[in-house]
Amino acid sequence: MRLGDLARSSFTYEPRGHTLDGPLPDGFHHLQVERRLGSGDEVYAQAAEALMTYAPQRGIGLRPIATAPRAAVGVDLLSRLGVAPVPCRVVWVVEESHRTGFGYGTLEGHVESGEEGFLIERRGDDVYAVVRAYSRPAWRVARLAGPLLWVGQQVAAQGYLRALQRAARRRA
Repeated sequence: MRLGDLARSSFTYEPRGHTLDGPLPDGFHHLQVERRLGSGDEVYAQAAEALMTYAPQRGIGLRPIATAPRAAVGVDLLSRLGVAPVPCRVVWVVEESHRTGFGYGTLEGHVESGEEGFLIERRGDDVYAVVRAYSRPAWRVARLAGPLLWVGQQVAAQGYLRALQRAARRRA
């Protein structure tokens, strides 16, 4: 699978967009984790920019190749998890004074079916990173993995948060 092939790929799930404001839909495994990154305008600005340029994905070793250097609705991303392709498309973007982020959904060929959302939020002067997801196995081998799949997703989500924390510290 190559990045150019994704333009012809379809989403593998419905409904879309629920990682922004929810509720997360029934019939999927749900995940929500968050971490305080610090406080102040500079931490918010630096963490938001890191997020929108795929720092969380790079931070866990996915090495995403994207059709644009910054997240925007319709941008395709292709990463690899070992030998498994991880094809996704951005389904929502928000850039407001108090929250910045994006969500992407799985495309044909992804081991899971669902959506992950990433937000940087201001809560007063504090800045938080939030990861929300809903998914279910798409491949037979993934269904057989059962709870190991969810553990892997939790580990990845914590890795995304650590990557954003490092980016906020390095840039602040």
